[in-house]
Amino acid sequence: MKIYTKKGDLGKTALFGGTKTDKSDIRINAYGTVDELNSAIGLILTYDLTETGKNILNRVQNDLFVIGADLATPNPEKAKIDRIGKQQIRKLEETIDIMEEELNPLKSFILPGGSPSGAHLHFARTVCRRAERETVALSNKDDVHPDNIVYLNRLSDLLFVLARFENKYCGEEETPWKPR
Repeated sequence: MKIYTKKGDLGKTALFGGTKTDKSDIRINAYGTVDELNSAIGLILTYDLTETGKNILNRVQNDLFVIGADLATPNPEKAKIDRIGKQQIRKLEETIDIMEEELNPLKSFILPGGSPSGAHLHFARTVCRRAERETVALSNKDDVHPDNIVYLNRLSDLLFVLARFENKYCGEEETPWKPR
């Protein structure tokens, strides 16, 4: 099977179910950014991470595939697809709570950075925020399962905490933001 089909050469793409839409459609932006986030996490997984970090990010990558497929499916209630739900959201929250127990409480904003893995986790957090914004924008136009938005919101929090966690275990100090 060839990787190129030439079907998208005119700026259209097919959604799950066969509906064609412009590649600039808000739905494509939303699930495309989720895919970008998944790729950013794949990059982070090439770094020397704690076993905790690896396990979390592997689970998250699988969840992001579910969200991407959901966002690529118009009228997902009629389709038989997997969905993110309260259980996955609760798992993110529990993971954040466990990691935060090992971190010093924040007394100020911190600048993104630290180790390569920590800096890339901060970057992934910003991509996640964009995916959330684009998914919210899509929800203003079409039906979107609300747990997708909640999951992306919690995931950005988790990526922030995981950046701090990985930096701590790499021996990297956090740089507090110093307002002028």
